[in-house]
Amino acid sequence: MPKRLGLIINPVAGIGGRVGLKGSDGTEVQRKALELGAVSRSAERAREALQVLIRHGLSFEIVTYPGEMGEETAKAAGFTPLVIGDIANSYTTSEDTVQAAADLMNYGVELLLFAGGDGTARDIYSAIGTKVPVLGIPAGVKMHSAVFGKSPKSAGQLAALVLKGEAKKVREAEVMDIDEESFRAGSVSAKLYGYLTVPYEQNFVQNVKSGGSASEVETLGAIAQYIIDGMQDDVLYFIGPGTTTRAIMERLSLPNTLLGVDVLKGKKLIARDVNEQTLLQLIRESQAKMVLTPIGGQGYLLGRGNQQFSPQVVRKVGKENIIVIAALSKIIALSDHALFVDTGDPALDQELSGYMRVITGYNEETVCRVL
Repeated sequence: MPKRLGLIINPVAGIGGRVGLKGSDGTEVQRKALELGAVSRSAERAREALQVLIRHGLSFEIVTYPGEMGEETAKAAGFTPLVIGDIANSYTTSEDTVQAAADLMNYGVELLLFAGGDGTARDIYSAIGTKVPVLGIPAGVKMHSAVFGKSPKSAGQLAALVLKGEAKKVREAEVMDIDEESFRAGSVSAKLYGYLTVPYEQNFVQNVKSGGSASEVETLGAIAQYIIDGMQDDVLYFIGPGTTTRAIMERLSLPNTLLGVDVLKGKKLIARDVNEQTLLQLIRESQAKMVLTPIGGQGYLLGRGNQQFSPQVVRKVGKENIIVIAALSKIIALSDHALFVDTGDPALDQELSGYMRVITGYNEETVCRVL
């Protein structure tokens, strides 16, 4: 009897990212995101993971839910899935995810693969706890949890190893999430909701997000001053999310959006909390540079919480105009001192790979691999 792979796709996961809404939880936020022209990419990212499985030539059965919760994507990837369950409304809800997870567990899947973010992970945890191995395809805005593959490709590769019987190690991984209303107001407070059982291979699974320490304050001030001293009056600076980048705004005595993208021209604030479309419009008018900092504990530069920096924005800015800043202690704490990108565009991810300078102090820098 072939092994069974469960598949759940949250079709609204990550829909608020590029339009600057910092999350996708709640029907009102989803409605606003669609009004702003947002497009769901969770199906696309799930298909990328499934295509990796096809290349392994494995014999297994995909069990999934109807329509956009898995059936459509599985068929588009070349599978003939077994479809179970029903979706109560014309649009999916967290209750559908909970029910789907329970149904797939009861059907006896070897591994439950899901495309979504932290909210989706919470729903699945509430349904099955640690009873069935689970692996997330990263497709949300905020992915603080340690249950996701480093990219859709990594998730597909690890799922293949599980189905081959070559990845036998599992661990209980944290399911973390934050209050999105507080998040949009600039306050980050991540809460541990529980644990999911996740197949574990270090090269394929991301770590839980970690915070900074008070001892880094002086270092961040030095980094900020170095960036400020090098600013040109006729250049746009896209200041990405994070407490490290916030130090630049504080040094300039400017208001900032801790979890969004602000824009400076020289040292003057010209736009706050902008979305992808605004960034694209601004790039037409002037040369731009992006100031990024990796997520502590994970090392992601792009694709986690800063989806406003879409592939189109990154390409127009250019790799040579990406400025990376981080306290040296943050870099040292990363696995293999490596940084990661997961823009949703595999070709761009490849272009960004290699080595990148990271500013770690005033006129101090190190070099990190980008994977």
